[in-house]
Amino acid sequence: MSEYKAVIKWTRTSPDFLKGRYSREHTWTFDGGVTVPASASPAVVPAPWSNPSCVDPEEAFVASLSSCHMLTFLFLAQKQGFQIDAYEDEAVGTVSKNEKGAMWVSAVTLNPKITFSGDKQPAPADLERLHHLSHENCFIANSVKTAVTVK
Repeated sequence: MSEYKAVIKWTRTSPDFLKGRYSREHTWTFDGGVTVPASASPAVVPAPWSNPSCVDPEEAFVASLSSCHMLTFLFLAQKQGFQIDAYEDEAVGTVSKNEKGAMWVSAVTLNPKITFSGDKQPAPADLERLHHLSHENCFIANSVKTAVTVK
């Protein structure tokens, strides 16, 4: 079993907290020592109370799914003898209302562009199988109910 930790810190910087006029900027610090500036999404909380230059939870969720899929794909491809030189994904998350009217990240679409080299090149069926297995074995995808699609 593994355990993962993050320390989330926020401090009030405005006297108008009770009026809803306060910064949503905060930090995420991970066990390796990296600190990431974070904020609410500007789509949820307008400026100046959010900061679009910071990572928001929705973006982090999409990045987490994409990163997990990629790492699993790289591992599986390597095990099958496919040499990968580059992997880039412009992942997109969609927020919508669920059946109870609550907002949720209802779908994430992964758009990987993968550069292979070497004598052994994957056929379309190999790519489809690798992506399917990557999704099935991704810890993050197995932890959420959001629909994840690979294009």
